[in-house]
Amino acid sequence: MDLTILLMLAQDGITTGAVYVLLALGLVLVFSITRVIFIPLGELMTFAALSLVALQGAAVPQPVWLLMLLGGLCFVADLIAWRGRGPARGLASAALRYLLWPLVLLGVFKLAEGHILPTAVQVLLVLLLVVPFGGMVYRLAYRPVAEASVLVLLIISVGVHFVLLGAGLMLFGAEGWRAQPLWDARFALGAQSVSGQNLLVLLVTLLLIAGLYVFFRRSLSGKALRAAAVCRRGAQLVGISAEDAGRSAFALAALIAALCGVLIAPLATVFFDSGFLFGLKGFVGAIFGGLVSYPAAALGALLVGLLEAYASFEASAFKEVIVFGLIVPVLLWRSLASGHGDEE
Repeated sequence: MDLTILLMLAQDGITTGAVYVLLALGLVLVFSITRVIFIPLGELMTFAALSLVALQGAAVPQPVWLLMLLGGLCFVADLIAWRGRGPARGLASAALRYLLWPLVLLGVFKLAEGHILPTAVQVLLVLLLVVPFGGMVYRLAYRPVAEASVLVLLIISVGVHFVLLGAGLMLFGAEGWRAQPLWDARFALGAQSVSGQNLLVLLVTLLLIAGLYVFFRRSLSGKALRAAAVCRRGAQLVGISAEDAGRSAFALAALIAALCGVLIAPLATVFFDSGFLFGLKGFVGAIFGGLVSYPAAALGALLVGLLEAYASFEASAFKEVIVFGLIVPVLLWRSLASGHGDEE
């Protein structure tokens, strides 16, 4: 392996590692606030990637139909929980959020069908489509059992993963798709050639990390989420709603997953089940931080990307084994370093 190949593999590893960094941060965000290991995060990434492909082909993104179904189920769940008790303002808000918004999106997609929209508009529509999935999944699957044990929440996550995986197969089929580059420029960096799409991945990753840092440090909502992550009971005692914190955490995670899907779609062929592997590699990175440390999770995810790139060159048949085998010594190290304590 000469220097040119070494640098080329490093470029690929950093690019895919940046996507794993975002997924790892999303997993840490959800787990630290709700104690949920959000396995379906990868499916939301797949929905975003294939929705972008549909918009680039002037078609209606198929996840909008699933969004309408989930929205209807969420509204029915809120209606059953309400049953005439208290004012109907909350029910009206639920109708706007769960019923009207998917219908508006469907109308926009139908109007845009057959027309190639500007790239920025396509990305915006993908985000507006995928982000609501986070809150809806939380409302249906996790909010009713928010106080359950971590093991029960993990089992529910596995179930939600399989439901969304089956829905993805029905919506997109078994064929793989790749989107057109969002930025098709190329830049010479010494002997290396760097694509605009790779630079875009790095730029968006850095901007999102900076945005999350400012959000959690400066905004009132971000501080409330930090309080819920540090001590859920204490946050509730000072008036921070655990339900609102959970819904916000899932919405932020869905936003991260949607951005990952938009960024990865032009770089790799995406199938209906591709998100699971991406999410699992992000989980390996998150394990480095014990699902609580953002910097350690980001560093671990970047290491996973680099390890995957070099393993694909030296031992491509064992690439996945090497990457996922990394989780064993990491878990052993975390266990020996942190000791044992109560679940909370």
